[in-house]
Amino acid sequence: MERVEHHACFDGWQDVYQHESAVLGCTMKFGIYLPPQAQQRKVPVLCWLSGLTCTEQNFITKAAVQRYASEHVIIVVAPDTSPRGEGVADDPAYDLGQGAGFYVNATQTPWAAHYRMYDYVVQELPDLIETNFPANGDRGISGHSMGGHGALVVALRNPGRYRSVSAFSPIVAPTQVPWGQRAFEAYLGTDRETWKHYDTVDLIRAAKERVPLLVDQGLNDEFLETQLRPELLRNACDEVNHPLTLNLRAGYDHSYYFIASFMGEHIAHHASALKG
Repeated sequence: MERVEHHACFDGWQDVYQHESAVLGCTMKFGIYLPPQAQQRKVPVLCWLSGLTCTEQNFITKAAVQRYASEHVIIVVAPDTSPRGEGVADDPAYDLGQGAGFYVNATQTPWAAHYRMYDYVVQELPDLIETNFPANGDRGISGHSMGGHGALVVALRNPGRYRSVSAFSPIVAPTQVPWGQRAFEAYLGTDRETWKHYDTVDLIRAAKERVPLLVDQGLNDEFLETQLRPELLRNACDEVNHPLTLNLRAGYDHSYYFIASFMGEHIAHHASALKG
């Protein structure tokens, strides 16, 4: 593992590392913010999963997270969104291939050789962080759009592993919208029963743990009605009494301007659970 960026920020450090991933079979990068208190003791970790076309850079440079992570004493880890590099399968479209891993374990050719982002996020990356940084083992997870989908799915499929979960503009029902259907058919094949393992709305109904969900959605989001459909999440949570705070924000779109506006509330939500 090699540190490739190192920046002082709110009395802590915003770093970027690269490492060889055994799970993905390529070199991966992740951003990590270390609050100043992490120099003296172990602290909780929040993992952030970004959306389509993003790298680790989008979140660490646009979300205004470092101030709040410093105040609430949380390490924040932001991995890339897919495997990358020569020899890694790709597609010309923005919503498939590199930059669009969808946080699944692909089973179809040519994707299966590298696209195992679910295992990377759940197993390899946390193990790396908890071995090499002052992490105390308490975990939260969050994300945006495709990454919001990933955060919700990862938390719901791993009861007891995450103490907090939130999302901005998540794809809550990928089996029912074009982004998810295209990616899932490519990565997972045509058996739609297998798709349900990565669908938040389906997972909610069978969840063994009722970790409260915090979701923010902008009402001026161009993808609101076609790709995101937060009402499906609300309905599923209502059916099984799963605790959900769904904030519908008038005037806000799908951008990092929206994320930065409410990042403080999300970090406070995670801090409350991680320190509880």
